[in-house]
Amino acid sequence: MSTGSSSWPPSHQKVVGEQKHWSRYRANRRDGGGGCGYVNTVDTATAPDIDARRGLNLALATWVSAINFWAWNMIGPLSTTYAGDLSLSSTQASMLVATPILVGALGRIVVGSLTDRFGGRAMFIAVSVSSIVPVLAVGFAGSIGSYPLLLLFGFFLGIAGTIFAVGIPFANHWYEPARRGFATGVFGMGMVGTALSAFFTPRFVRWFGLLPTHLIIAVALAVTAVLCLVLMRDSPHFTPNTDPVVPKLKAAAKLAVTWEMSFLYAVVFGGFVAFANYLPTYIKTIYHFSAVDAGARTAGFAVAAVLARPVGGALADRIPPKYVVLASFAGTAAMAFVAIFQPPPDLWSAVTFIALALFLGIGTGGVFAWVALRAPAQSVGSVTGIVAAAGGLGGYFPPLVMGATYDSVDSDYTIGLALLVATALAAFAFTALRLHAHEPRRRKGTA
Repeated sequence: MSTGSSSWPPSHQKVVGEQKHWSRYRANRRDGGGGCGYVNTVDTATAPDIDARRGLNLALATWVSAINFWAWNMIGPLSTTYAGDLSLSSTQASMLVATPILVGALGRIVVGSLTDRFGGRAMFIAVSVSSIVPVLAVGFAGSIGSYPLLLLFGFFLGIAGTIFAVGIPFANHWYEPARRGFATGVFGMGMVGTALSAFFTPRFVRWFGLLPTHLIIAVALAVTAVLCLVLMRDSPHFTPNTDPVVPKLKAAAKLAVTWEMSFLYAVVFGGFVAFANYLPTYIKTIYHFSAVDAGARTAGFAVAAVLARPVGGALADRIPPKYVVLASFAGTAAMAFVAIFQPPPDLWSAVTFIALALFLGIGTGGVFAWVALRAPAQSVGSVTGIVAAAGGLGGYFPPLVMGATYDSVDSDYTIGLALLVATALAAFAFTALRLHAHEPRRRKGTA
């Protein structure tokens, strides 16, 4: 399978060198000695020290992701409140929910490339600090009841959603290839921020008020940036790529793996983002729960997807990621089909949507484990940025489609859910027929 770029597959010497590099690391761990292979030559840290450092940095990265995902998802849990207070139509409410998703998606392309250049620590700080003002501005716009200002500031709220393009290359640099599925899966648990937002944001608004709730999240972002400054470090294995951003993006865009993984991730992560943001509206409309109760059920959906993500990554470390992704698409199609028939609350609807969340979560972990295996090391940030952007874009359109196709007479979302079934089946067919479970050997004459 041709990738359309001379930078992939990597050279034989590069692959062998990395394998030897990590073999020395594993031998060092078994012996309990110093001189871990995964450090610069001037670094004399022992293998246990490296394990502790990378564990701390992965935990910090996951925390940063969770707080920024919470900030990114501040509007979704309050969408039904805004719709009622501002007399918004279904389409207007959907646009309000979708706007931060769009910016968070497109911004990941640039942020991923900047991470290749400046490192994860600097970019974690930059994204967290840059998200503080939009969070406060959205709270202000909501408190004065201005729909145009909510849209405007919601646009900039999308900055927080770019955090994902920072964490994937950051985690990859800290872990050996055989454990990158695990590492990216753990980092992906930062998606729990959507669950935290869905559960706590409506409650905080009820307890403290709208603007104070946004102030709390702004303070959390500031504290997070300080923690990164004091405690976080880039991996010793990280080497800044000082090439200009645009050529790096062009190089990544020439790789077939970039667009193959982008399509798959747009389905699984896009599905997660779409439901995490639109499910409060869906539940309130179909099952007539309050905003707080709808938020609690949405939080359950998000937690299930978050917990499933590292499972998908770990499975992809043990079996070819292709089969993990295929299982995800099959399960997603099946559960979306069941949802069309509006299973009664709470047991059967919970079973349906929790199962849907599990399949989507496994898929997100499986796809990015696949990216870690296939993307060239020097371009992992750029490839990650494009793939992550595709995932965000996959979450942008479904809320708009759900709002536009909602049948107010019969009170159902049959068309929107049927489109999800069709999309998941198309992704299943593409993965099964076009993608290899194992990378084919490089032919002579390719570089």
